[in-house]
Amino acid sequence: MNLANERKLAAQAKALGESAEAAAFDELAGLVRSESALVRRLAASALGKLAGITDTAASVDLLCPLLTDAHPQVRQYAAKALGAYGTAAEKALPDLRDMFQNPAEKDYVKRSVRAAGKTIREALRIAEECAVHKCSRCSHVVAADEYARSMKMFQRVFCDHCFDETYIKRRNFDTRVEVQKTIRTKDGTLVQSVGERLIAEWLAAHNIAYRYDDRLRIIEGRQVRPDFYLPELDVYIEYWGMDTVDYKIGMLMKQQMYQHAGKKLISVYPQDKGRLDEVLGGKLGLVGGIEHGGDRQ
Repeated sequence: MNLANERKLAAQAKALGESAEAAAFDELAGLVRSESALVRRLAASALGKLAGITDTAASVDLLCPLLTDAHPQVRQYAAKALGAYGTAAEKALPDLRDMFQNPAEKDYVKRSVRAAGKTIREALRIAEECAVHKCSRCSHVVAADEYARSMKMFQRVFCDHCFDETYIKRRNFDTRVEVQKTIRTKDGTLVQSVGERLIAEWLAAHNIAYRYDDRLRIIEGRQVRPDFYLPELDVYIEYWGMDTVDYKIGMLMKQQMYQHAGKKLISVYPQDKGRLDEVLGGKLGLVGGIEHGGDRQ
């Protein structure tokens, strides 16, 4: 598959996931079988976002085979998506258990597998024992699959009404951020600044897999949008490119969140743009990343 077509299909998979339309299922059913691992991963992610909207049983049937996909990030996102289907994903539990116990499985995949399995089992417990979970916004008692859907998306408990309100609010914020992405890297990724472009191109040149501005990183129950996430190293990179008081306050709060959660964070500043080999190469070398190879995402 050529790069232009892959990016077109990847963008379509992301758009379908944001559409909140049941009709998106038919197209996603084709995309999960794409020859591109990137497209399969994003299609799996989209199915997770559409939990409660698309046909539940059919969506679970599409996701389960992806747990044995050759690409680890496809397996990771299939597991994440299955967690959103709660009780309906019960049949995936044996495969999730096998993945978690497999010594050859990637650690970052195991983390997603463990979270998905925990959510599915808790949804089953709620359904079987009438355990009570309340919405974190309105205190309304939630059903088992409301619990699963909201935990997958936000790592917080929401009833369907509050979930929809929160989801729309986040989507509007995401739209404003997307408009600010006007600088294109060599591989076609749109970023917000020259500093971010240089970092993206440095990572690409060293064949280090990255995800830019990932929307769903959760730290201590809060959502963050790291500039770069290196999934196979579990490393975060933030480019701190502004110098206002409010920006610096936000920067310190975000750095503290990473520190308290025990996350590996590399901070890059405007004065570092001309010495990325030293800043990124040196720091990634400490965690074994500089020699790592992987597909760019």
